[in-house]
Amino acid sequence: MNGKFALALILCLQVSLSLCQAPAPSQELVDKYEGLKGVFYRRLLTGVTRAQAALGPMIEGMGDSDQTAKAYVEGIQTSPKFQSAVKIASGLAQEASPLVEKARLATLGAYEQYLRPYIGTYLDDQIIQAKFFLDKVLPVE
Repeated sequence: MNGKFALALILCLQVSLSLCQAPAPSQELVDKYEGLKGVFYRRLLTGVTRAQAALGPMIEGMGDSDQTAKAYVEGIQTSPKFQSAVKIASGLAQEASPLVEKARLATLGAYEQYLRPYIGTYLDDQIIQAKFFLDKVLPVE
């Protein structure tokens, strides 16, 4: 598919559609999205776990100057200002959650009605190819 055509189509949709007018997505599309999102998060968790395992010995063997930096970072994490900032960010995330959910469903609905008939099979093929590569580089489990 031509990239310019896809970009033009997306720009036209952004101009002509409003989130409140978008149709509701089918349950099949929502389930597919949720499944892909879950696999993505599991891959991300696997990558973080691997990085921690690889970086663990390096952190243990840090010198005195590096220990100072480590102590500074640990001090910031335990400071009341940092903890209150984390609480505020967490509260904002919880407040924004329903809006994000509504926007996600509206986007999925617009995709299903306006884009999926044209690029759905192409996108599925690309996702399958990406999964094949990611299974080798960063498996889910």
